[in-house]
Amino acid sequence: MTMIFGIPVQALMGQLLLGLINGSFYALLSLGLAIIFGLLRVINFAHGAQYMLGAFVTLLLLNHGGISFWFALVLAPLIVGLVGAVIERTMLSRLYKLDHLYGLLFTFGLALAIEGTFRYLYGASGMPYPQPVQGGVNLGFMFLPKYRGAVVIISLAACIGVWFMIEKTKLGAYLRAATENPTLVQSFGVNVPLLLTLTYALGAGLAGFAGVLAAPIYQVSPLMGSNLIIIVFAVVVVGGMGSILGAIVTGYMLGVVEGLTKVFYPEASNIVIFVIMAIVLILRPAGLFGKDA
Repeated sequence: MTMIFGIPVQALMGQLLLGLINGSFYALLSLGLAIIFGLLRVINFAHGAQYMLGAFVTLLLLNHGGISFWFALVLAPLIVGLVGAVIERTMLSRLYKLDHLYGLLFTFGLALAIEGTFRYLYGASGMPYPQPVQGGVNLGFMFLPKYRGAVVIISLAACIGVWFMIEKTKLGAYLRAATENPTLVQSFGVNVPLLLTLTYALGAGLAGFAGVLAAPIYQVSPLMGSNLIIIVFAVVVVGGMGSILGAIVTGYMLGVVEGLTKVFYPEASNIVIFVIMAIVLILRPAGLFGKDA
């Protein structure tokens, strides 16, 4: 049996794959958080609930709508994004001129309301979800399940696509300009309130997209978002609050670090991300990719 640092290569590669899968969800979720905070200056504590909502919408679409998983992968994030747009337009937009704490408290209460509703309707236990792609590929040094490999590729493509849209397109330029000087942008005939609504909808939709991808891997549960959101906030802090690139790179990086920690020092795997966050805050408070004030 081939060994690396005294660890069987199959076990090491398996944990690396697990780290990449977890990192895929960290990257998608932290990307959505970074977009909302970077462009709206709102700390969206409802992000975990929107992630859970994406998983449940997918489950309901498959069980009652009779559609395929791959169609749900497109439709469910759109539904979650639409719900996010309604929330932003009717409630969250009223808080922009107030202290950031009000937005955090509102989204925290919103998360509790959404999770409480789903716990009442479906209970707290997890619900099984069918695998959309069966089987795997034998790579010689490990067995790679096809769906888990697809999750890594799809999430990476989505992250790169969103980064390109925000950083390299005219729409992204409008979004960034609208958050810096909304009066000036509006004077050019741009509908700034609509841009802000679309921004929140995009962030919520990314959370829903991650929930769809996670549904076949983890059990669908009303608590699945609350169990993950604290880690995702740590990822965003390490990458730099509001940094799009930082959210993506740090998400995958910390997922891999967490996976390797489970191999070499399992006792620290649950805290390694928070230890890294503490070190980064001490050495570089703005985060690895954040801009110093």
